[in-house]
Amino acid sequence: MTIRVLLADDEPLLRMAFTMVLGTQDDMEVIGEAADGAEAVRLARRLRPDVVLMDVRMPGCDGIEATRRIAADRLPARVLILTTFDLDEYAFAGLRAGASGFLLKNARPEQLLAAIRDVAAGEAVVSPRVTRRLLETFAHRLPTGAEATRQERLRLLTRREREVLAEVARGLSNTEIARELHVAEATVKTHLGRILQKLELRDRVQAVVFAYRSGLS
Repeated sequence: MTIRVLLADDEPLLRMAFTMVLGTQDDMEVIGEAADGAEAVRLARRLRPDVVLMDVRMPGCDGIEATRRIAADRLPARVLILTTFDLDEYAFAGLRAGASGFLLKNARPEQLLAAIRDVAAGEAVVSPRVTRRLLETFAHRLPTGAEATRQERLRLLTRREREVLAEVARGLSNTEIARELHVAEATVKTHLGRILQKLELRDRVQAVVFAYRSGLS
């Protein structure tokens, strides 16, 4: 399966560099380039990419607003925010807007490629360390939602699924959760998939936020 990628960055040289890196991979294809957020949204609607590499700071409609519009349209594209710092207002705003994760612009090529594959597969690209720091720093800004509704949704989970969700909220990786709960990593992935489906969550980032707001972390 070829991962179809849309690049959104106002710097032509960066778009060229990303295109060159992705072009070395048999399972990736750059299907479009956008120089601002509005163009990124238009191309996402027309081209239906699997992943959008979204810069934050762009003229006019920035990457955060573009991500919000793509998420609101329920397009199949998953957004990977490109940011300069691993914990800034832009990265957090991107996650809240519907991004599946964020990546530093100075990431190594192999990190970029791995992140794209993870996002395309439905994973969230936010390291456990960053997840913990993200919640500690910005928890008070997370939308509260309805407490009763969250508790009702939690009751849909089995005991083991709640345990897995709690470990995800701690910022543990699937490998670490498997070791902690004495199960196979494939079993953790299965549980996580069911958790996302039952709670109607998009990815691991939303699962962490949901768990935090529900008092599981």
